[in-house]
Amino acid sequence: MDVQLRSVLLFLAYKLTRLGLLLAAVAVLTFALLSFSPVDPVQAYVGADMLQISPAQRDLIAQRWGLDQPMLLRFGNWLGQMVQGNWGTSMVFDQPVVQVIQQRFELSLPLLAIAWLLSGFLGVGLGVLAAAFQGAWVDRSIRLYAYTLASSPPFWVALLLLIAFSVELGLTPICCAAPPGALAEEVTFWQRLHHLLLPAFTLTFIGVANITLHTRQKLIDVLHSNYVLFARAQGESLAGILWYHGLRNILLPALTLQFASFGELFGGSVLVEQVFAYPGLGQATVQAALRSDVPLLVGIVFFSALFVYAGNTLADLSYQIVDPRIRLGGRIG
Repeated sequence: MDVQLRSVLLFLAYKLTRLGLLLAAVAVLTFALLSFSPVDPVQAYVGADMLQISPAQRDLIAQRWGLDQPMLLRFGNWLGQMVQGNWGTSMVFDQPVVQVIQQRFELSLPLLAIAWLLSGFLGVGLGVLAAAFQGAWVDRSIRLYAYTLASSPPFWVALLLLIAFSVELGLTPICCAAPPGALAEEVTFWQRLHHLLLPAFTLTFIGVANITLHTRQKLIDVLHSNYVLFARAQGESLAGILWYHGLRNILLPALTLQFASFGELFGGSVLVEQVFAYPGLGQATVQAALRSDVPLLVGIVFFSALFVYAGNTLADLSYQIVDPRIRLGGRIG
């Protein structure tokens, strides 16, 4: 068998095995944590009308959603349905879990994609700028910006931007993914983009800090290396050093960090979507948690694990494009 084909097959087998173990651990832990939660799922499902229902009605609700069964039996039933492609039915939305996740993720995907791309390009750009002018006012300003955002809670940043741009300046909508009351078929592309801008920029501002600080430090190490000193002695300009020596050495760790931020991005979207009342997957996660919608919450956790794992796998695959010497399986040709 060809050596390269064998490396690819080993890489795929390794990744699939790790994915299977990860999903099994996520499923068991999520189900156990939700089952041992002190929140009564029937009370969370009924809400303020709990005092108006009888014990018999309460038992019927528990029976309807299988909440009267032992945890192991419920987990076994859920696992059996999962194998057949059935993720269960959401208690909050009264729809199949797969359908709820699909509808909500279609709204969240543009938000996550814009924030991920912008934070990556801005982070690397600011990091390079800070390292190139180390110690100057540009470097100090960028570091102040990055340290401030890295230590700021996402919901607090979202609230400040909402007050500034939506309430005071009136430049962006206050909430939602479309004008309130408008039919879905009547909403234009520009209206959707207008409602998307501020939540996406909020996630971008939050995600820029880590990649900026990491890129700056890596580039400073490169600029103080012996081969860069030799290049300077030969009369190479700063722009030439950054292009021929800096970017090649910082791109690989920057890609790793950016793809690894999928989990952080997903977690940040939960808070940002809640602040902006944006009806994406993050807001559905909050509703499922508050109302103990176990099937939906387990489905979202399962889906988020797949989402983050896909990001890490894409990072592994991108290494070959950035540095052709790297081969799947960890060997350097």
